[in-house]
Amino acid sequence: MSSVNPLRTFVDKVMKAPLFVRFKILTWVFRYKVKLVGTCKIDIKETDLKSVTFFIKNRTKVQNHIGSVHAAAMALIAESATGFVVGINLPSDRLPLIKSMNLKYVKRAYGDMQAVASLSDEQIHKLQTEPKGDFLVDVKVTDESGNEPVIAEMHWAWVDKNHK
Repeated sequence: MSSVNPLRTFVDKVMKAPLFVRFKILTWVFRYKVKLVGTCKIDIKETDLKSVTFFIKNRTKVQNHIGSVHAAAMALIAESATGFVVGINLPSDRLPLIKSMNLKYVKRAYGDMQAVASLSDEQIHKLQTEPKGDFLVDVKVTDESGNEPVIAEMHWAWVDKNHK
């Protein structure tokens, strides 16, 4: 039987904290652990442990030459959101790995951005029972007007940490 990972244990504890502080704690720890997320000041807005919403404010340090959120920052919120939801559902003896990212920029982005990533019950079952595997993690990246300026496809894999 695989053990629950420390990230999941931490997130479970934080989710019992009062609502006004819970996502501030998760954001602070995620920014501390993933330095680029901290540099870009990405926020975790909500999670139910099967899905998560990451948010990035359209501020000067993350803008491109036309004043919208940079393409790389859009990729970062999609990768971070999918990695978070995979990471909290993976047993401690497994290692999550991003296998590939496919991003199609289809519209100009306006304002702040968010990425919502989610796993199905079947995907969570696979993560928890199979020693290795891979799948696409559903993620939708939208701007503040609700448009989806980038179509993101995040392919995640996992392997046994102790496999030589």
